[in-house]
Amino acid sequence: MKWDLWLLGVCFSRVFTYMVSMTYAALLPVLQQEWQMSAATAGSISSGFHVGYAFSLLLFSILADRLGAKRVFLISNFFTAVASLLFAAFARGYYSGLILYTLIGASIGGTYTPGIMMIAERYPSKGRGMAVGIFIASTSLSYALSLGISGAALPWAGYQRSFLLTCLGPLAGFTLVWATLSTTPNRVFPRGRDQRFSIEVLRNASAMLFIGAYALHSWELLGMWAWTPAFLTACLNVRGSAVWAAVGSGAYLVALFHLMGVVASLSMGTLSDRLGRTSVILFIGSISTACSFAMGWLIGLPLGIIAVIGMIYAFSALGDSPILSTGITESVEPSYLGAAFALRGFLGFGAGALSPFIFGVVLDWTNPNFQRMGIHETWGWSYSVLGLGGMGGVITPYVLHRRYSLG
Repeated sequence: MKWDLWLLGVCFSRVFTYMVSMTYAALLPVLQQEWQMSAATAGSISSGFHVGYAFSLLLFSILADRLGAKRVFLISNFFTAVASLLFAAFARGYYSGLILYTLIGASIGGTYTPGIMMIAERYPSKGRGMAVGIFIASTSLSYALSLGISGAALPWAGYQRSFLLTCLGPLAGFTLVWATLSTTPNRVFPRGRDQRFSIEVLRNASAMLFIGAYALHSWELLGMWAWTPAFLTACLNVRGSAVWAAVGSGAYLVALFHLMGVVASLSMGTLSDRLGRTSVILFIGSISTACSFAMGWLIGLPLGIIAVIGMIYAFSALGDSPILSTGITESVEPSYLGAAFALRGFLGFGAGALSPFIFGVVLDWTNPNFQRMGIHETWGWSYSVLGLGGMGGVITPYVLHRRYSLG
């Protein structure tokens, strides 16, 4: 499989479109003060986005089977552009932020799984892991760009203009993907009379194990991305940095972590084409689980140590994402692939919606003096909650590996 202009166009459109996905997490410590939110309340906005995302993945994935992946992909990109501009213009407090960020989540889901479906239509199985890896790597690059822009703009422009700069990205993404897909056919695969969702997906053991592993992976990954900018800000605060400067520096560090995610998606997707899907998942998932249980206890250590472990964490937590997605495309018939992705997205991002909120609840519970001190000093228990999902994400592919080994 070789890179081509079609794949680059689709992936760079995602770079622009997903810039909006990290703008809230990047500015969370400042918004928590500006909008007077507790950790649990702040986490609920991230959860709102992921709830909306889960439902949009469910809806758009089902529609992709009926209307075609290309058509749904374009519709979702358009609605995301509109919702992002509304968020930039009107999000000025908890309730407006919650409603409008949830609206973005409810719009953006069709830019994910229908994109993977288009890749599955275009590229054969032996090179599909690499193609999906490039597609998912573009999201990590977008996150890094969003965090970099937010960190640079915040000190001199405030959170409102930081919102605007990142929320213009989806408009550029829609324009680019419209041009890229102008000559791409919209394909709809007819279903046979004997095909049923219960047979093709729910009773498909391999597909359900991949879907279960993805849900547990999402619990760990999305909780980590929602709260790691705030964690790094706290690490800088305890070393004497002012809040706004610490937020900017923390955003830059997390941007570096997302660049590690780009490398992870590209390399692990390609490696799984050669070594097998489950073997690579087991290896990379074990590392991310260990990092989840360790990360929160590092506060107070030299920043260089935290940065190195954080980069390993980012690499390993995202490395299995393209493999899990590719595994589903290889386990399910094309006519039910959208339905399978709908179930995967609903369970995965449903777990990802709950994860930041539970993280915030544990953070409040383990930091009773936050309102007096203005800083969270205990993070280990919150990150350990993410590690529980990581453990499940290792056990599930082990069962899948055993199943494949036993034929």
